[in-house]
Amino acid sequence: METLLSPSTLFTPLRGTTRRPAAKSTTISCAALKKPLSASSSSSHGEYSGGAGRMSWMSFLHHGLAAAALSLAISLAPAPSPALASEFDVLNDGPPVDSYVVDDAGVLSRVTKSDVKRLARDLEARKNIRLNFITVRKLTSKADAFEYADQVLEKWYPTIEEGNNKGIIVLVTSQKEGAVTGGPAFIKAVGDQILDATVSENLPVLATDEKYNEAIFSTAKRLAAAIDGLPDTGGPSFKENKRESNFKTKEETEEKRGQFTLVVGGLLVIAFVVPMAQYYAYVSKK
Repeated sequence: METLLSPSTLFTPLRGTTRRPAAKSTTISCAALKKPLSASSSSSHGEYSGGAGRMSWMSFLHHGLAAAALSLAISLAPAPSPALASEFDVLNDGPPVDSYVVDDAGVLSRVTKSDVKRLARDLEARKNIRLNFITVRKLTSKADAFEYADQVLEKWYPTIEEGNNKGIIVLVTSQKEGAVTGGPAFIKAVGDQILDATVSENLPVLATDEKYNEAIFSTAKRLAAAIDGLPDTGGPSFKENKRESNFKTKEETEEKRGQFTLVVGGLLVIAFVVPMAQYYAYVSKK
């Protein structure tokens, strides 16, 4: 056993002896592992490696494009707008304590709010009648401004005693209309004539021209004058504020159409007759 396993027997063959064939073994030798791949196997391995590389690049590209699209969508998405008050918030918040104005539509200037506050506070101190002015953009719960004004009066002043001397003035900017309502003492102090005039002149006419500040303040002055027993100051009318139309009349359209037809006909004559005349002159010379 020592002779068979010695280094000389492993690396140097014995002289005058023949090497016996080695027994078959199922163990894979290192030489077999180091055996070069055949052409077919190497080519298939190259194709697999190239395909895997392409697959990895395509996957990376898809992920990159998806991330870029998501980033672009987030950057271009509009920022959420701040929550705006609604007609329901006006109802639930109750009457203004000291301002006399609830500008939910955001159309009144600071000067107008200050002027209305001063006028309404003075009127309440002298006549014990309170005016509340409300502006809203649009109505979704009620059909018109009158129903909403009645709803506000009932919500803010549930009893007749509380709402007896209260007045509610509503202006809806999107519908260009307004309404005035109130308790029995308020209605009696103002009078039906002035109530009808304010809702048919001051509020809708000036709102149509988007003069919301003037609509509110002129209504406040007109109501205060009526409560004080002063002569009516009057209000604007639709006839005075009628805007000129930008559309042409039928006569103007027909006149323009005739001129256009004449010009087009002349151009067609020039386009066809002149080349024919030139061609005829050219042929005649030959």
